[in-house]
Amino acid sequence: MSIMKEIYQTLSRKYRPQNFQSITGQEAIVKTLKNALRLKRISHAYLFCGSRGTGKTTLARVFAKALHCSHLQEDQEPCNHCESCQNISLGRSLDILEIDGASHRGIDDIRQINETVAYAASSGKYKIYIIDEVHMLTKEAFNALLKTLEEPPEKVVFFFATTEPHKVPATILSRCQRFDLHRLSMELIVEKLSRIAKDLEINVDTDGLKLIAHAAEGSLRDAESLFDQLICYAENNLSVELIRAHLGSLPKETFFSLDKAIHEENYSFALELTETIFSSGKDLGYFVEELLEHFRLILITKLHPKDSSLHFLSKKDLEQYEKNASLYTKEQCIYFLDFLLNFLQEAQKTPFKRITLEALILHLIQNRNRITLPGLIQKLSLLEKSLHKDAKETALQEPALVNTPQQEETLQADKKNVQEAIEKVDILLSKQEEKTVVVDTMKQADLAAPPQKENKPNAMQLNKYETLLRFAAVELEGTINKDPRN
Repeated sequence: MSIMKEIYQTLSRKYRPQNFQSITGQEAIVKTLKNALRLKRISHAYLFCGSRGTGKTTLARVFAKALHCSHLQEDQEPCNHCESCQNISLGRSLDILEIDGASHRGIDDIRQINETVAYAASSGKYKIYIIDEVHMLTKEAFNALLKTLEEPPEKVVFFFATTEPHKVPATILSRCQRFDLHRLSMELIVEKLSRIAKDLEINVDTDGLKLIAHAAEGSLRDAESLFDQLICYAENNLSVELIRAHLGSLPKETFFSLDKAIHEENYSFALELTETIFSSGKDLGYFVEELLEHFRLILITKLHPKDSSLHFLSKKDLEQYEKNASLYTKEQCIYFLDFLLNFLQEAQKTPFKRITLEALILHLIQNRNRITLPGLIQKLSLLEKSLHKDAKETALQEPALVNTPQQEETLQADKKNVQEAIEKVDILLSKQEEKTVVVDTMKQADLAAPPQKENKPNAMQLNKYETLLRFAAVELEGTINKDPRN
């Protein structure tokens, strides 16, 4: 009696591209490699760089398959039916050696490669070495590989894949054709997941696939692995609420309620939200990351409502973000993002998670009406321009008054006193004297100014306002530089 055993393959392996046409999102690189095949301009070394899950090793395997294919199609696609293609797909080709650079990183491993490159390919046209995570090789291993890479035997091709190309020595980089693979867009990931769901007869909303693609951060393999995990969790029906719950994300309504609490300065909401987070078992660091994402989306909605970063949101959530964006200024969003980024670095260190979270939310509510340094400088500048404009209009409307010699002498003396007071302020600020001394000096300068008729601004008043502007800007900047969180 024979027992049939079904071998399960993960989605990332089952749906791995087997030809150039199936590779997602790397059209420019695919076109270059196809042209190299068509023109028979095959280099001896290729370096594929990019973040995880973008197709580096897959590109190397498909290119190797095309180099060995005995029935290469007119569009330079491997046939996937000949013996060579079948052996490469199953990983049993003797002419293609895949090496893990993380576990075979020493000089002895590279010496074995140098000893075998001289042997001809057993059946195919080329002898191909695929070294994954090549940046993990030691300095001595790179030096041992250098000579072989510079003058390789005929019909030998090296494929290198790495997520950190800056760790590869320049002497190696200069001997390779380098291809940088970019992260995949959300649309491409959703399209690929939709095809998989259709093939597996899985019911899933497009908004749910957008959540998966957003969580994958441009990695198709991560998206497929997460989708595979969700299928095990909910089988054939994947709703948006189920996907969000499995990802550990709080409902968007929670963050919208926080926006309302910040706008209304409702401090008691901080305690309610903290209780909700801790009762649900959410991690503090993960919540802060979600909060960062929330204010980022608020800022993007204000600055660029058509940005692709908003595409993963449902229509209902997008409308709510557009509404809540009016509750904040651009400066407030930037400040919240900066504060949360600094807070995130320290959040994991504190043993008092609950108190820390309450303090965080209270700080956000308290700083609802915070005036930033650029905002204050802008307001002071507008005030200065307004005063100059009023003084100019007054001078045009009223006839010039001729002062008596005694009045002129008094006016010149007052101007001299004001100028001396301003110079004292500058000296004290440069020496970083106490704020009280600076304020007293400014009061003296204010007393030195003669009384003005009908409180109309003149040149002397403008000098005082310039001093106030300068003092306010310098003092506020010093306060912010001392403690950016206050």
